[in-house]
Amino acid sequence: MSEPSEQKAVNGPTRTDGQETREWMDALSAVIDREGAEYAHSLIEQLLEHARQNSVDLPFSAKTGYVNTIETEQEARSPGNLEIEQRLRAYMRWNAMAMVVKANRIHPPEGGDLGGHIGSFASLASMFGAGFNHFWHAESENHGGDCLYIQGHVSPGIYARAYLEGRISEEQLLNFRQEVDGKGLSSYPHPKLMPDFWQFPTVSMGLGPIMAIYQARFLKYLHARGIANTENRKVWVFCGDGEMDEVESLGAIGLAARENLDNLVFVINCNLQRLDGPVRGNGKIIQELEGEFRGSGWNVIKLIWGKGWDALLAKDHDGALRKIMMECNDGDYQAFKANDGAYVRKNFFGRDPRTLKMVEHLSDDEIWSLQRGGHDSQKVYAAFHAAQNHQGQPSVLLVKTVKGFGMGKVGEGKNNVHQTKKLADEDIKAFRDRFNIPIPDSQIADLPFYKPADDTPEMKYLHERRKALGGYLPKRREKADEQFTVPPLDTFKAVLEATPEGREISTTQAYVRFLTQLLRDKEIGPRVVPILVDEARTFGMEGLFRQIGIYNPHGQQYTPVDKDQVMYYKEDTKGQILQEGINEAGGMSSWIAAATSYSHSNRIMIPFYIYYSMFGFQRIGDLAWAAGDLQARGFLLGGTSGRTTLNGEGLQHEDGHSHILAGTIPNCISYDPTFSHEVAVIMHEGLRRMVQNQENIFYYLTLLNENYPMPGLTPGTEEKILKGMYLCKAGGAGELRVQLLGSGTILRESFFAQELLAADWGVTADIWSCPSFNELTRDGQDADRWNLLHPLETPKVPYVTAELANSTGPVVASTDYMKAYAEQIRPFIPAGRTYKVLGTDGFGRSDFRRKLREHFEIDRHYIVVAALKALAEDGKLPAQKVADAIAKYGINADKINPLYA
Repeated sequence: MSEPSEQKAVNGPTRTDGQETREWMDALSAVIDREGAEYAHSLIEQLLEHARQNSVDLPFSAKTGYVNTIETEQEARSPGNLEIEQRLRAYMRWNAMAMVVKANRIHPPEGGDLGGHIGSFASLASMFGAGFNHFWHAESENHGGDCLYIQGHVSPGIYARAYLEGRISEEQLLNFRQEVDGKGLSSYPHPKLMPDFWQFPTVSMGLGPIMAIYQARFLKYLHARGIANTENRKVWVFCGDGEMDEVESLGAIGLAARENLDNLVFVINCNLQRLDGPVRGNGKIIQELEGEFRGSGWNVIKLIWGKGWDALLAKDHDGALRKIMMECNDGDYQAFKANDGAYVRKNFFGRDPRTLKMVEHLSDDEIWSLQRGGHDSQKVYAAFHAAQNHQGQPSVLLVKTVKGFGMGKVGEGKNNVHQTKKLADEDIKAFRDRFNIPIPDSQIADLPFYKPADDTPEMKYLHERRKALGGYLPKRREKADEQFTVPPLDTFKAVLEATPEGREISTTQAYVRFLTQLLRDKEIGPRVVPILVDEARTFGMEGLFRQIGIYNPHGQQYTPVDKDQVMYYKEDTKGQILQEGINEAGGMSSWIAAATSYSHSNRIMIPFYIYYSMFGFQRIGDLAWAAGDLQARGFLLGGTSGRTTLNGEGLQHEDGHSHILAGTIPNCISYDPTFSHEVAVIMHEGLRRMVQNQENIFYYLTLLNENYPMPGLTPGTEEKILKGMYLCKAGGAGELRVQLLGSGTILRESFFAQELLAADWGVTADIWSCPSFNELTRDGQDADRWNLLHPLETPKVPYVTAELANSTGPVVASTDYMKAYAEQIRPFIPAGRTYKVLGTDGFGRSDFRRKLREHFEIDRHYIVVAALKALAEDGKLPAQKVADAIAKYGINADKINPLYA
């Protein structure tokens, strides 16, 4: 290394100090030689601390040189047959390429390409080879199985391996991205589409990293609570360097270090390219990520250079080569690989006469063959081995590769490689020759898949390695082996019964009572996972702190300030609550880990994640969609829901659309209950379906913070509640009649409207509670579809149609959500019946509930006006009555539409 010749004294002039510097360097070298690198590191740390204590408080860089972290002599040697592994990788590269190119040579009558990616797997093949051959365990009697978060764009490579293993047929490869007829392979990792294969969905960039961190933490949680032995299991996460720009990718790395998740390994494929161009053309993404992760407390392993560079670095006594390695930015490195050896000689080694002399004995081809570390099987093994065996910290491997490795002039290191999915025959020949695939020229145009005979050394080796690791991966468990019986509904009678005279509660309180009762169940109680994001007191759940404790792997190393109170803040190594802080994305990631525990850990867990409903699907909608793909099972609770219920919090907090968003996820069952008994019936049914029957659905319930009397369950209405609609208060006799529909707190406005209609206008109203307009819509659409496809059969009648068929008069719906929520059932209102919908379109604002409901035009007075208007349109009342009502209730007919206000 070049030695500094000048140094500024803290309180003195600059002075030349070369001799003293050399003496310090020699002393450190002696320590390294005699005591080892770890002791030397410890000594340096002590010196730094001593300096800080003496006011030498200079910043310390979290970045190291642009060289491999593991020295050559420290590398663990691969026990595998590297020659056979290289041949197997070549076959997988070929089959992955052939799969994508074949799919895009198909031209159906309607035209169009199917897409796919070749370049990503090309850069990762050596890493996947090391993992599958030596590190990644399948679930077996002796091991719970490792969790693999595989980069979505490399799916062709994973299919190519599974094809060699005999797990995927040639017919499936030929139907890559052609799934409608049931023979194909999904474009990316999708558990929903391939439920026995893919473990986790990862192609939505950034979600894989954050979900994996909380997955690793949940494995620790299961072990700490004695539910499953997970101590030998690892979570391996493959990310692209460009993917790390997604905020979710780095957003939770502090948690991983804070909780010492040494069961977590990130492998970041640093091929220096995003989808369109360089990740950091003017910088160095590996150095940037090193600082991020080491600064957050991770064990960082850099693998930058292949073995061909070892001899050059060994001769780099004055640091000239290391200096150039550091000075070249990623844009330069991309250009090196997009050109040839002569270009590298001139523009890399040629920057310094000393480095140019280093390679004078190498031909241009030999210079070109100097590989990046991610393509060196031995060095990849050594890096994986170091990460696998590191304790006390999560590990991140920053592995430098070439995107499109082996694709030659058509894509290797080029900006367009990500979109390259078509190759000409000449390019395919070059690919074949590069990887020595035994396919003759005569078959190039057909692009056949290649699979060696079962008795060849390569195939025997392939199966032997997976047998040694417990079986084949990826592989997904579809159901847990264990079974539970849900306690009967009357177990929750405290929630089902009417509130005593003079007592009022909210549906949030009803939920907490239900959860508290469930926690008392000896079988299911321990499997409940309450998840909070720092709002326990908002939802009245602080009583659970002491009852079941908050999970913390380090326990509680302080005395809480509220220790003298009954409901003090209790953290415990065996705590049951997951308290994520102000962190909706983290809360959802924990919920996903718990909601899929039946699959990844063969344990049925029941997560209940409650949050401000506005911060649910709106904020973490992509994670909720991933949960659907993952076949999650659990409860999401949107607290303080509705546009007018959380009266003082205004635009940012008032939710009028989460049910519309929930309805976009096919396996999400959503409800907006008004009464405590509805909460109990719905949640009990959810337990029965998700826990007892192991159905792949999850539930979303919105809850209220508004207190009012609860009427209690009317026996016989349970099934109707679940279907989404039941008659909860019939009106008296009367010729003029309307039907009032509602959900949540606004249903109570219909009760007041019923009284006003009768007293002021002589109109009788029947009131229908509609806990789920979404479920009513799905039922109606199912009936419509069946009728469309079975024209000769007796038509099915939608549930809404059947329920309203025996009633008379127009129908008016009012909810605390946008009009689109209740508008969904319009096609199923009986023919000839007028249907009016009131809703809360527009931004929220702060005020008292009464004023907000007047502003959004959903209160009792607007319900009355809507009912009278519908009767007038039906010719049952003169229009003057509507005008009279508007005047009577002081409604400003000319005010701005709330949507635009």
